[in-house]
Amino acid sequence: MRSMRLARLTDRISIQFKLIGAYIFIILIPIILFSWYIFNGFYHNTIQDTLKKNQYALFSEKAYILNNMEIMLRTAQFYTADKELMNYMQSPDDLEVPELVDFNAKSFSNLQRLMFNNPNIANVRLFTDNPNTMEIWPMIFHESRISARPWYRSVLEQRGEFRWEILEDEKDIMNRATADNRAASTYVSLLKEIYYPSDKHVGILEVDMKIDKFFQKVFSPLQDDQSRMLVIDRSGRIFTDKGSAFFKDIDLERLRRDWAERPHEEGASFTFTVGDTPYLCLTTPIDQMDAYLLNVVSLETQVTQIRHTRNLFIAAAVVLIALLSVITYLLQSLILKKLHILRDSMKKVRRGDLNVQIDIDGGGEVGELAHHFRQMMKKMNELVVEAVNKQAATKEAELHALKNQIDAHFLYNTLENLKMLAEVEAQYTISDALTSLGALMRYSLKWSSEYVPLRDELQHIRNYVAIMNMRYDDKLDLQLDIPEGYREQEMLKMSLQPLVENAVKHGMRTERTRREGMSIRIRAWREEESTCIEVTDNGAGMPEEKLAELREKLVMDDIRFQAQYGHGRSGEQEGRGIGLRNVMQRIAMHYGSEYGLTVDSEEGAYTRVTIKLPYLILSGGLSADEKSAYR
Repeated sequence: MRSMRLARLTDRISIQFKLIGAYIFIILIPIILFSWYIFNGFYHNTIQDTLKKNQYALFSEKAYILNNMEIMLRTAQFYTADKELMNYMQSPDDLEVPELVDFNAKSFSNLQRLMFNNPNIANVRLFTDNPNTMEIWPMIFHESRISARPWYRSVLEQRGEFRWEILEDEKDIMNRATADNRAASTYVSLLKEIYYPSDKHVGILEVDMKIDKFFQKVFSPLQDDQSRMLVIDRSGRIFTDKGSAFFKDIDLERLRRDWAERPHEEGASFTFTVGDTPYLCLTTPIDQMDAYLLNVVSLETQVTQIRHTRNLFIAAAVVLIALLSVITYLLQSLILKKLHILRDSMKKVRRGDLNVQIDIDGGGEVGELAHHFRQMMKKMNELVVEAVNKQAATKEAELHALKNQIDAHFLYNTLENLKMLAEVEAQYTISDALTSLGALMRYSLKWSSEYVPLRDELQHIRNYVAIMNMRYDDKLDLQLDIPEGYREQEMLKMSLQPLVENAVKHGMRTERTRREGMSIRIRAWREEESTCIEVTDNGAGMPEEKLAELREKLVMDDIRFQAQYGHGRSGEQEGRGIGLRNVMQRIAMHYGSEYGLTVDSEEGAYTRVTIKLPYLILSGGLSADEKSAYR
């Protein structure tokens, strides 16, 4: 239903606007496809460039982190390799004062110097469970101070392996007794259970580095305002500068969930959107820490630039299309001017003005259309004149038919009186002839329809032959070979009688036929969807030259026929084939050019005329042949 409404709506639009619409459509589709392809590629290239640039920054930060880890590992190894320190931590007896002074002056001072020489190392702590070891602040403490810490059991389960932890809001062990929360810091800590010499538990080693020193770019205030880094540890905690304006609109917990649903391998990345701003997130693992470093990049600037370029391109395309549409409209107005003239002329014709003059000359489609329109108007005027003449002729024919009807009644009554007189005088031959003549006249004068069944034509032929037998002393023999079902075949009235009349007229000219008589045989049969009716006589026949001439006359056009045969005197009309030609033309006009007459003849032997008609039984049902086959 909608498609029909749309079709009706488009039909009301002028051809000029249809052409402009098609022109815009043809230009707009390639522009849309081209711009989509170009800007889609431009967007992906921009994303790839941004990805490479920020991957480099991510890997640079990872390299810095690994370097800090190496520093902390070397520091831890240096402390655990100090034999004097190990001996002190597992001493079985309390040391004397001179021994303590000597240890403090030599080994402990060197260890402190090592820690202070590396400014990134915040603390180095050794925790021992030896009750004989005295605490020497700020480095050596009893293990009981950390036994309640959540990471303590995990370090012991490592059995001497290094363990990395991020200790959030951790108070220094030397300030834990105070209530000052400002002393709390977040550290990245390297923890290890110490065995010495190889299987004896000595204590726990802790090497601390403040998180902003360990992850320098993650917490640096000097980062690019279009990207920020963050760290996710094994527990899913996020560490970054959460006070940064960059994270003002980003839900970090949702970001963590999105990240957790995606692969975490080296170089992995994904995009997400917050509001109208797209973001790119790159990730890389820090395997030793069981943590991940993420770089979140805002694509707002890149997308804004792409949108700005795209909008400029679209605006330029719209302006160009509008300009071209105006130019096209003006050009089409000039081109379609002649078509508008032709349209206005057609409107005048529709209002009844058939004398319209169309001033359009020249070639082209419009000129050709105007020429054919002029020819059509000429033909229409001719048809109007012809229709008027036909109407006048019809009126005249109606008057003539009325006169003939009056005359026919007079003739019928006269014939009936003569018939009665003949019967009174016992002249039965004359009475039968008058009966046949009356039936012949009624059939000829009563013209209620162009179409009659074959049986009516056959009865008319019987009456005609009966009358002609009076002339030729019963020398005519009529033979009918018509199956019962074909007697209802439709045919044109008076189309069979000219064939029989021709057979009698031309067949009885020879000495043989006048002496011996002549046989006329009429038979009918069906060929596929056609009915064939054949009239054959054994009369004079005709030579091949005359047969060829007759066949040519049957198919000759009217102008040529009139030019060649239409000017003879009335006495010369006989033998010109006008009767057969009229039957041929009537059949072709009513049934189509594939139907008509065919003539065959042999001089001195026979003449055969075959009528081909469409198979049409007026009474309906099956023909006689079909009924027989059905039974």
